Amino acid sequence: MLHRYQRVDDSVSTGDEDPCPPCVDCFQARQAKIARFIQQGEEVHFVIPAFPAKSPNKKKVLGALPDLGELMALNFLQSMCDYVGYFYSPGARVTICSDGHVFSDVVGVTDNAVTAYRESLMACIKAANLTSLDLFGLDDAFGSSDYPRLREILERDYAVSLHDLRNSVRTDAGARSMFNGIHRFMYEDALARGQNDGSSKTKLRNESKDAAFETIRRSNAWSRVVAEQFPEAIRLSIHPQPPHSEKFGLRLMPTRDGWLTPWHGVVLDDGNTRYLAKRWDAEKLGASIVWRNGLPSHFVAPHLTLNS
Repeated sequence: MLHRYQRVDDSVSTGDEDPCPPCVDCFQARQAKIARFIQQGEEVHFVIPAFPAKSPNKKKVLGALPDLGELMALNFLQSMCDYVGYFYSPGARVTICSDGHVFSDVVGVTDNAVTAYRESLMACIKAANLTSLDLFGLDDAFGSSDYPRLREILERDYAVSLHDLRNSVRTDAGARSMFNGIHRFMYEDALARGQNDGSSKTKLRNESKDAAFETIRRSNAWSRVVAEQFPEAIRLSIHPQPPHSEKFGLRLMPTRDGWLTPWHGVVLDDGNTRYLAKRWDAEKLGASIVWRNGLPSHFVAPHLTLNS
């Protein structure tokens, strides 16, 4: 099942003419961990650093709280666990290692907004009875809610130097692809903010590069914490991964952009299917907002199907 939703980074060459399809090497990268769960008769445990908070760029998203995009992604993760349970009776579970507090200060989101987003996620999980999902955050790892202090600990004990990260981006194709993807998001958000203060595009591009490096540095540090806390778990990622990587890049829901996630976009219902898009793209198509329980949920544009 998982390979149908795999996000492979095609920009990282495998030496083959075509991008790598699911193959024996892809499976073997995770085989030992899967075998251990089966031998012990335990639930297969997945971890996925994801669901940090909504992007502060209001041209991309509907608001600061989870909407239909997050709900669909959570339901997908539950269905993945249900699918495993059909073939393997102990089943599976997914720990969502929410990384919002890890880099909130870098991306322009307050810690209070991150906390509100996470509390709403927990409410969604409970309301939908998604019993195979749980959340883990920076406060769970370090036992405090003093987030500036926790970020200091994270950087001190788990982060590589900025010099080493920059060198990795220069020399490693996978790291460079990751940087380019994160930098694109950062620059889009910087452009939206810069329209209000008159900043030049050159200045915004340079600032967004610095922010992208710091976000990746913190994110990698958080990955080390996750690996330390859950050493036996199978690692999932919401980012495209190189072929044969130990991390499995997972597409949470349909999207035409391999890097787009529910917290960077909106759900667009075109009358035929639902997929992720950026808010400005949905609005350009003349889509309308659907509200649920007093909050914006998604966009609907059934005329797209009717006119196609």
